[in-house]
Amino acid sequence: MHSRTLWLLGAGLLSLAGAVFAIETQGLAEATPSGLTPNPVHLYRPPVEPLSAMAQLGKAIFFDASLSSSGALSCASCHSPDHAYGPPNDGPVMLGGASLSRQGARAVPSLTYLERQPNFSIGPEKADDDNVTELAQMAALGQQAVRTTKTTGATGASANIVPQGGLFWDGRADNLQDQALFPLLDPKEMDGGSAEIVADKLRRAPYAQRFVELFGAGVMRNQRLLIAEAMFAVGRYQVEEPSFHPYSSKYDDWLEGKARLSESELRGLQLFNDPDKANCAGCHTSAPSRDGLPPLFTDHQYEALGAPRNAALADNRDPGYFDLGVCGPHRTDMPEQTQYCGMFLTPTLRNTATRHAFFHNGVFKTLEQVLDFYNFRDTNPEKVFPRAADGTVRKYDDLPEKYHANVDVTDPPFDRHLGDKPAMTEQDEADIIAFLKTLTDGYKAEN
Repeated sequence: MHSRTLWLLGAGLLSLAGAVFAIETQGLAEATPSGLTPNPVHLYRPPVEPLSAMAQLGKAIFFDASLSSSGALSCASCHSPDHAYGPPNDGPVMLGGASLSRQGARAVPSLTYLERQPNFSIGPEKADDDNVTELAQMAALGQQAVRTTKTTGATGASANIVPQGGLFWDGRADNLQDQALFPLLDPKEMDGGSAEIVADKLRRAPYAQRFVELFGAGVMRNQRLLIAEAMFAVGRYQVEEPSFHPYSSKYDDWLEGKARLSESELRGLQLFNDPDKANCAGCHTSAPSRDGLPPLFTDHQYEALGAPRNAALADNRDPGYFDLGVCGPHRTDMPEQTQYCGMFLTPTLRNTATRHAFFHNGVFKTLEQVLDFYNFRDTNPEKVFPRAADGTVRKYDDLPEKYHANVDVTDPPFDRHLGDKPAMTEQDEADIIAFLKTLTDGYKAEN
């Protein structure tokens, strides 16, 4: 089953008569003097039910460190339940391999809120049976198509012929089952070795009998099937376990009229949605869907933002190495689509305030640094990029110059130029961060 689950199908059948969603994205920052929303909505959340036998098996595998070559690294080691299923450390990447000394290639994304992630496609969302031919055809159209500027509340940008959907920073997996397999075999991560080694460990695992109970004794003799079912079980655990998609932030409560936002949080929300200021909601949608689903704070599209190179990454010691996202090196089926080189998936901003590594290369450690990048990238690039030996600013230094044209210079606040007034003041940034903290799950209202 694709990661868009049955509860979502049920949610799509809800009829809210349109009245509840008279609220528009631009109006989300409005509030009563008490800090409550004047237009509360009812958010539809996935039902909380006991885990199925398949999901229980997946949970056991998710926490099983014995599947790694070190015997110390499980899925949960990098995707910690105590850190919104993101990394528990403060470094740009996690360490893996046989001795836990090899750097991962990219910052570890959160595994939360993936149950609504669409398949990878190019252009407007397609059906689940897209194939490589269609991707190539759409990519060819994308080479000539004019992109619509993405601003808060606008709808035209959804038709842009750019990559969207998929899992990982480059979208190379379309379902949670495939996503679970990559780090299991990656020598920089769990380093499980060959399929033979992984299958043998599964046969000897404490939960091995559960495979027999679910699939019959024959599954143990079929190496490929055994691994596939194991990864499918991990995916089912992520779909069924409520903590992967709790929608329990202060902002969710505010949307439903159950919480009050402070003056700073409200100002931050307004700036977040303001196309003339931060314009965050141009990509990180903040409004509920019209059928009552909570906002995911991502449009699932890909962007080339030109983030600085992270000198702390081992891969970057090679001056000729570049992580080009959609067109390689980890994704291998689109190297010729050079118009997408440097593009990475727009992540959800839910629980972003709990992180210590931002962007695909983990180059930023704080939200303040992230907002400074958005604010100064084009107006004062010397504030965010290094200088060359001759003193010139090395803008977009983590992307070969031949791909600099792929970088977004049209969507606000990236539509500004050298010497222009930055979009945000220091207070604006502080207020936006205050708002971003309202997206952290586990909010409990004060009595």
